[in-house]
Amino acid sequence: MRKENIVLFIVLLGVCFAGCSVNSAKIDNELKKYFDSRNADGCFTMLDNTNSKVTVYNMELDTMRFSPMSTFDVFASLVGLETGKVVNDSMVIRWDGVRRPVKEWNRSLNMRDAFKVGSVPYFQEVVRRVGIDTMKLFIDSVGYGNKIIEEPIDSFWLNNSLKISPDEQLGLMKKMYFDQLPFRKSVQQSLREMMLQEDNTTYKFSYKTGERLGDDGVKTGWVIGWVEENSHPYFFVTLVRIKDETADLKSSQINITRDILKHLGFFEGKK
Repeated sequence: MRKENIVLFIVLLGVCFAGCSVNSAKIDNELKKYFDSRNADGCFTMLDNTNSKVTVYNMELDTMRFSPMSTFDVFASLVGLETGKVVNDSMVIRWDGVRRPVKEWNRSLNMRDAFKVGSVPYFQEVVRRVGIDTMKLFIDSVGYGNKIIEEPIDSFWLNNSLKISPDEQLGLMKKMYFDQLPFRKSVQQSLREMMLQEDNTTYKFSYKTGERLGDDGVKTGWVIGWVEENSHPYFFVTLVRIKDETADLKSSQINITRDILKHLGFFEGKK
């Protein structure tokens, strides 16, 4: 898609992204025990789309902005597909031969596989191909977090430049689910398919993770997505912070999320 067409497309849609209202949220401090069980701090927020009710644990962190880390792969994929810099989710970007700590990154990957393993090199290349001007255009138009992009172009979502709150992540998930972002419906559908992790007769569980070791030595992780039961979506965001550098953050954030969802009655088909 040519740049002038992108501008026109966004202006015509006039879509602006914001977080979900937390003014009338139900505070559920009982969820603290699931973070404590993993020696973690953090927050959890959920939107029940059937009645627009929001449940929050730790409101302070829910409205605080953090680096999106690999959850930004969602947005990078949307922009890459919308602009045609990524032809489709099967497009392969060849491995550059540089060995990195995550072995799953050390091979040529298509977008679907890169998304699943959170391949930083793959999405760095996607963003480089999109370019800083076009990326900033979409970030500004959608209102993604603090909207700050600093050089280098392939690191702004990793180096604490761009930041977003759990509440804003929740708004992004809802808008993408309902095709309300300034991207073609087919593009948003592709992302929903890539986010699907579990699909059975009882529920569908879709999410994207992101992890980072901060300069303060605190590991921070995200799990953003939704769970569907009886054709009804429930959007959620989990933010986990762990001071123990030896802790398995990825396992902890997924387990905390699953434990909370089970506590709230999910995964049994009764919602």
